[in-house]
Amino acid sequence: MRRFLITLALLSACLPACKKDEPMPTPAPTPNLLEPPPPPPTPPKVELPPPPPLPKTPLGLPEAKPVEGNLLTAEKVALGKELFFDKRLSKDGTAACVTCHLPEKGWPGVLPLSTKAGAIANPRPSPSLYNMAYHTLYYWDGRAPTLEKQVEAAWKGQMGGDPVAVAAVLDATPPARAAFERAFNQGPTPENIAQAMASFVRTIKSGDSAWDRYEKGDQTAVSADAILGYALFTTKAQCSLCHTPPLFSDTLFHNVGIGSEQLEPDPGRAKASNDAGDTGAFQTPGLRSITKTAPYFHDGSEATLEGAVKLMVAGGKKNSRLDPKLKPVKLSDKEFKQLMAFLQALDGEENFVAPTSRPTTLPTAAPTKEAPHEAAPH
Repeated sequence: MRRFLITLALLSACLPACKKDEPMPTPAPTPNLLEPPPPPPTPPKVELPPPPPLPKTPLGLPEAKPVEGNLLTAEKVALGKELFFDKRLSKDGTAACVTCHLPEKGWPGVLPLSTKAGAIANPRPSPSLYNMAYHTLYYWDGRAPTLEKQVEAAWKGQMGGDPVAVAAVLDATPPARAAFERAFNQGPTPENIAQAMASFVRTIKSGDSAWDRYEKGDQTAVSADAILGYALFTTKAQCSLCHTPPLFSDTLFHNVGIGSEQLEPDPGRAKASNDAGDTGAFQTPGLRSITKTAPYFHDGSEATLEGAVKLMVAGGKKNSRLDPKLKPVKLSDKEFKQLMAFLQALDGEENFVAPTSRPTTLPTAAPTKEAPHEAAPH
């Protein structure tokens, strides 16, 4: 027993010496619940190139009235132009606004009837976008009261886009968010996306034509045939009753009989106005740069300008609601040539410059598969 106690005492004396070289464990710090968490890292600042200045109003056109709630700025226009060309705003990544409104074709499409998401045919062709800044009703039947509403409807219906989803993607994309912050002092929303695209469309104008320069005193700007053609336009042919300067459109709605022979004719303005008297009436197209904007009429039924003019000179197509302003006129071949020379003199100078590269507003995303939307007319 004595030997055991001596051994135990020796071991006890040795233990501190054996452990003196081992590090002591560090106690965990007590969290300070009153101290706020560290701020998230600041995202890198996006440097945007300065937007191009707003294009000047071309000769022959007045200054457009400011739009309440969406004043035109260079920042909005630059952003809207990028969005206008971006297919990633559509349902499946196959269509953008430019798909149906081609700059090189005078801003309509090239097909008699346009198509929408899902390759569904519309009952009407895409209208030209020239001089939309001066309109107060939009679409062939005038059902949209503002350009912003028209853009929104085409975005959702024609392109099958989901504005809320697109806005969320844009908001998560630093360059896009920076562009919206610069243009609208806030991030992207369905509303300001439509406002940006509408702002860009308002800068698409046709003016500064040879006829405008002639009217400003340049006697060499047009041919003698064009001058005589204008006289026919305003007198014998009576085209100016509906195609009034400076747009060469009264922007009103008239029945000229196009489509009236169909079993189920397009109701036109009547569907939007709920007025049976507007049946078969459609908005008067502007004649500026009219040589570029084929096909013609609300159903795209005429492929050439010559054919369209001949039909109108003949008094349209008879039906029970034919506009009384439309009367048949007999023109000689020479007079018809002169009338065409005047219309050709209305071709304007383009102020549009196409993007040089693919827009970078949205990241590339896999297309989504959804049920096709119901076809809606332009």
